[in-house]
Amino acid sequence: MSLGTARCGAHIAGTKQATGFAHSPQWRDGRFENAQPIWADTAGAWKHLLFGHASPDALPRTPVPVGHPTSSSLASLPGSGLRVTWFGHSSALLEIDGSRILIDPFWGERASPLSWFGPRRWYPPLIALNDMGPIDLVLISHDHYDHLDYATIHAMRTWKTSFIVPLGMGPRLVDWGIPKESITELDWWQSKQFERLTLVATPARHASGRTSTRSDHTLWVGWSILGPQHRVWYSGDSGFHNDLAKIGQLYGPFDLTLIEAGQYDARWPDTHMGPEQAVEAHLAVRGRLMIPVHWGLLSLANHSWTEPAERVLAAAQCRNAQVLIPQPGQSLEPINGANTERWWPKLSWQSATEAPILSTKDGSPSERYIPQPCTQQAAGKPESGPPIGRGTDE
Repeated sequence: MSLGTARCGAHIAGTKQATGFAHSPQWRDGRFENAQPIWADTAGAWKHLLFGHASPDALPRTPVPVGHPTSSSLASLPGSGLRVTWFGHSSALLEIDGSRILIDPFWGERASPLSWFGPRRWYPPLIALNDMGPIDLVLISHDHYDHLDYATIHAMRTWKTSFIVPLGMGPRLVDWGIPKESITELDWWQSKQFERLTLVATPARHASGRTSTRSDHTLWVGWSILGPQHRVWYSGDSGFHNDLAKIGQLYGPFDLTLIEAGQYDARWPDTHMGPEQAVEAHLAVRGRLMIPVHWGLLSLANHSWTEPAERVLAAAQCRNAQVLIPQPGQSLEPINGANTERWWPKLSWQSATEAPILSTKDGSPSERYIPQPCTQQAAGKPESGPPIGRGTDE
């Protein structure tokens, strides 16, 4: 059963001194800012919202195929030391070197402050929160409703769990019932040691805010999760940006990347990078295997719901990248010879050539990141793509 709807949350003080942001290079003029400005065609986006047409397949017409992990299936330790269970959108259980991490958990009914309006999940949660077993850490990337869900967090208020969140988010979680001593807030490039893991908040190019009047008062981040044996990077929500290569240099190579590759639009290319740039980000951070996330549960953009998977596979073939696309609810050990089968239906979708998503370099629509040339073939709609899940080098 889905949990209830979201909540706007605690009032966040607006001064550096009150919030502890005085030493953050990201805090300027009363709000957090991106290192690279973001651009959006706001007028065009509103025009399309009011008068345009979404893809006829933006919402699934038939039930999405899902799996249902059980408490017993998650109780045994992964033999390889690394296992991931994707629950749809950006929610995932990551088991790495003996620690169990819940990433951006969304068990709510809608990604909205309203119980009757807003993006609604396509299928119920695939496992009850309390059936997953003990969770050591909860990582949150930012405070948008599809990543920070009030009902989900409130249900965790009695858990013996540590919450590691972006700068500024602590007061909200305390207001929702999470003990203050369980919360760690991090700025970009700051780290937290947890047992044998090191968690590093890495830069992202996005925004925050749960009301129209208070935006960017909490930070947005990605996460480098560094264990003694394995390394994982989660992008959070982000447009393509200049710090990706630095993340790879400092903390890579990564055994696995979880990169947002869905809910994109050419009218706002700097807040979500889209499938092709998601693959480029995977290569920039020196990832070995990539799982595309931020799709498969909610419709927040106009593209076909299966388009992110199709375009990621085409881009992976183009750039000779290795990709896994698990079914929602499927647990897999990516470095242990894991493979995935095509589980989504064949629907119409637009290719990178037909509907390119190109982030700007510095907030100017005239200066875009130029795609890298293909090492295999042009990224389009190949009749036969790479083996699902492992790129083209198998």
